[in-house]
Amino acid sequence: MTELPANDLPDRPPAGWSPSTLVVTLYGGLTLTAIVWRASRGDANVFVHPGVAARSPLLAPLAGLAGGLGVVWLSRLAVTHFRWARRLHTDFKAVLGPLDRKEIFLIALASSVGEECFFRGAMLPDLGLLTSSAIFALFHVGPGWRFLPWTVSAFAVALLMGWAFQAFGSLAAPIAGHFAVNYLNLRYIVETETEPLAEEAASEPPP
Repeated sequence: MTELPANDLPDRPPAGWSPSTLVVTLYGGLTLTAIVWRASRGDANVFVHPGVAARSPLLAPLAGLAGGLGVVWLSRLAVTHFRWARRLHTDFKAVLGPLDRKEIFLIALASSVGEECFFRGAMLPDLGLLTSSAIFALFHVGPGWRFLPWTVSAFAVALLMGWAFQAFGSLAAPIAGHFAVNYLNLRYIVETETEPLAEEAASEPPP
């Protein structure tokens, strides 16, 4: 994975496709693939773990939400204190472009449902926690070494969501947590301009 300049970031969606339309279409297909995968194993219900009895229907989404908010808090700390996180923030902001809150909501909802159905609901029971989490991380590889922290954090989040799926026996917890992370972080990226760190500001030439 080689370092690419900022102008080599992925292009925006094709003309005529809004980001939310593209994401909903892609993740709708991913959800359908997950259902077909599980159906081939004799049970098309991707929302429950085939080997764990679902429990705590109220506690599960609350626990997932708490875990998601913890991930969001850590990401805010990273952007505040680390140059690599601020650069990722800037790069993702350039890729996403302007999004309104309805688009952000649709993207966060579609991606959290689609990815949890596929990677946790369908893949995890067959391949296990570590393998499914590693494959999830590989789906979050950017076009340069500067995106490596995103891939590593995706692996860590996948482990957390997979553990929640196994612990509660349903996707209620991981979907709630995943949605919280995606929605709040997308809003933050789109709506927030980062300020330079102190050492960065000190190194800038005077105007």
